[in-house]
Amino acid sequence: MTAGAAAAGLTVAGFLARAALSAARDLDRTASAVAGEREVIAEFFAARRHLGHVGNNLNQLTRAINAGVHPPSLDAVLIATERAVQRIQHATDRLLAQN
Repeated sequence: MTAGAAAAGLTVAGFLARAALSAARDLDRTASAVAGEREVIAEFFAARRHLGHVGNNLNQLTRAINAGVHPPSLDAVLIATERAVQRIQHATDRLLAQN
């Protein structure tokens, strides 16, 4: 997603918005195909928000570790990071399977 946005010269949000608008303009597709793509696009937006939260948590943990503290939430944040990566991979796989 990030690579596609960079290649298009857009932010990730702009890239996703352009993709959504492009999908909405294609009148030859069935409603179910459009609905499926909307679900995938919604999942990308949700995953992007989730990654932002996880990134914030990772930054806070990094500051604590650099200060010599071992935060008790470290394992939970690492698990959340892995889940977010899997969620994006799943959404990417769904998008690729539709094409």
